[in-house]
Amino acid sequence: MTTNPGAAGPPRGHVNELGGPVAGPVVQARDVRGGVHFHGVRHPVPVPRQLPGAGLLVNRADALAALGQGPPQDGAVVVSGPAGIGKTAVALHWAHRNLARFPDGQLFVDLQGHSAAGPVLPGEALGRFLRALGVPDESVPVETAERAALFRSLAAARRMLVVLDDAYSAAQVGPLLPGTAGSAAVVTSRWRLGGLVVRGARGVQLGPLGRDAALELLDAALGAERVAPELGMAERLVEQCERSPLALRIAAARLATRPGRSLSAMVRELTHERRRLAVLAAQDAEGDVTIRAALTLSYRNLPEPVRHLYRMLGVHPGVTFDGRTAAALAGVPVPAAEDGLDLLAEANLLDDLPDGRYRFHNLVRLHARELAEQDEPAAARREAVRRLAEWSVVAALAASRAIAPYRRLADPGFRTPEPPAFAGAAEALAWLDEEFGNLRPLARRALECGLHRQTWLLVDVSWPLFLHRGHHAERLDFDRVGLAAARADGDLVAEAKLLNRTGLALRALGRPDEAAADFAAALDLWRRLGDSARVAGVRRRLGLLELDRGAVDAAADHFGAALDAYRAAGENRRAALTLCDLGAALVKAGRAAAAVEPLTEAGRLLAAESDPYNRARVLVLLGQAQAHGPDPAAAAASVERGLAAMREIGSAIGEADALHVLGDLAHRDGRTAEARGLYTRAREILAGTGAPTRVLDERLTALGDGGD
Repeated sequence: MTTNPGAAGPPRGHVNELGGPVAGPVVQARDVRGGVHFHGVRHPVPVPRQLPGAGLLVNRADALAALGQGPPQDGAVVVSGPAGIGKTAVALHWAHRNLARFPDGQLFVDLQGHSAAGPVLPGEALGRFLRALGVPDESVPVETAERAALFRSLAAARRMLVVLDDAYSAAQVGPLLPGTAGSAAVVTSRWRLGGLVVRGARGVQLGPLGRDAALELLDAALGAERVAPELGMAERLVEQCERSPLALRIAAARLATRPGRSLSAMVRELTHERRRLAVLAAQDAEGDVTIRAALTLSYRNLPEPVRHLYRMLGVHPGVTFDGRTAAALAGVPVPAAEDGLDLLAEANLLDDLPDGRYRFHNLVRLHARELAEQDEPAAARREAVRRLAEWSVVAALAASRAIAPYRRLADPGFRTPEPPAFAGAAEALAWLDEEFGNLRPLARRALECGLHRQTWLLVDVSWPLFLHRGHHAERLDFDRVGLAAARADGDLVAEAKLLNRTGLALRALGRPDEAAADFAAALDLWRRLGDSARVAGVRRRLGLLELDRGAVDAAADHFGAALDAYRAAGENRRAALTLCDLGAALVKAGRAAAAVEPLTEAGRLLAAESDPYNRARVLVLLGQAQAHGPDPAAAAASVERGLAAMREIGSAIGEADALHVLGDLAHRDGRTAEARGLYTRAREILAGTGAPTRVLDERLTALGDGGD
């Protein structure tokens, strides 16, 4: 029960109504005796327990003793040694034995220091850590330094263990160290990482297993009943494998799956490989000679079609793949590719992931790539990249059509495996977002291979991802790869389109002068091509830049010119978008009442279009304009409907914009705490997309840290 202190007239006694903003549970009653208690369900963030299983470890007592109590508080220990020597197993065994020391969680990341796709960037690893510690995606900072600072702040109140596997350099590891008392890090690397040791980390160096330990590993993998009758052959086998744990496990796996095969047969096979092993016997800086030999033996046991698939997967520039991707690379039917992937996973040459996806272990990827370069002509490898690029264009085009069906994208005419089928825009957007990690390196590789049309098409069809999810830092590089490909292809239409794209990416990054230069270059091309509608599109984009700079009149001039051209061409959807921009300019100029008419017209035009994003955008802008009118409640309801629509289609950018406007409405009404919460949430989402947050930062600074 509450009274309304703002009501006119004398008090009316007990009044069964609520006044003012309400958040949380409410009880309306006349008389209450005793206490009132509210009970809600809490959903705490689970303590991260990310350590993988440690696997088999034999006779590494010296290494475990060297680790001892592990890193000093706020320190690190580096476990280093050649490839396949057991660094990860030692680190994980020690970690599992010492879980009690780190009750607040254990974080693990494979830094892919020797992956064909390149090492994991510190910022990406920090993003994974922050999400594991309960930081929402939209609240993860963009800059690596900010991510590292937030991670250290979260670790400061915890006793945590961080295991950093397969590190490439001290620079890669440095930002990932918790650096706080009570927490510690164990790092594995093929390199000794002297830069970390100089800064106080302890080093533990691993070498090959001793003879008895190698025999123990073989015995554990095959069983004593298999090894004891051929102990002499077992001794020869472990020496041929140079007592490398990984090489021994692969050799043992081949024997384990063939119970009737003798150890002497395996020894003879290794002997037959003497010439190859002699080539591989020269130790390189990585010390991975035995790994290559053992992987080659495992590879040679595969049927030829699967060996061909294995080599073609080595050409893949990305990290993960599925049956369709593999089919495109190898030029085989999808069922054959799926069967081959299953066999490779069975042979422990691939990891199988959820949703029918796979990935290589890093060393196996290197082996597959080397075999491709050795056994497949350069023309065949280029053809594999061409097939993959064309399939990726078709698949991303299917996603684009599900997300933004209004885009006028012609069928490229590629003959590829069937693309994925999407139940709706949200599912397609999620696929495109996940696949972006493969599309980026693929675009670069395709450009290197001279596949210019495939490259710029791939960039072009991926546009909806950036509209809704941002990825601003990565987007500019991706778009510039597409622009370079369009220019190399001599396609002026594609070049002008990609200049529009790079201009928009630069605008999103807060670099208006560079954006204006790219828009001007696009404008010149569209004029030369005689495309008046595209000229109008550039005028609209230049208007957006003027609006960013606060030059409202100049922006309105651009919007007016674009609107006239669109109306003359019968381009209703594009006219509606320009009306939205004009409405936004009028609101910014303090003429909100005048903005209602163009925004209402935009909504009418978009009602017939398959463009849920811009229909939602109209609702947000219309509510913003109506807020200055006689019915602010209706204005807020309009923005809320727009917000719900943005969330339904999964548009982070649109959601942040709607929350920003709701924050403005709350602030205008004097609901300062609510405004602060809305601004904060909008900023978190926007920062997660990589977009600048300057305006929201200014809003929050103006509100200060106090209450209402």
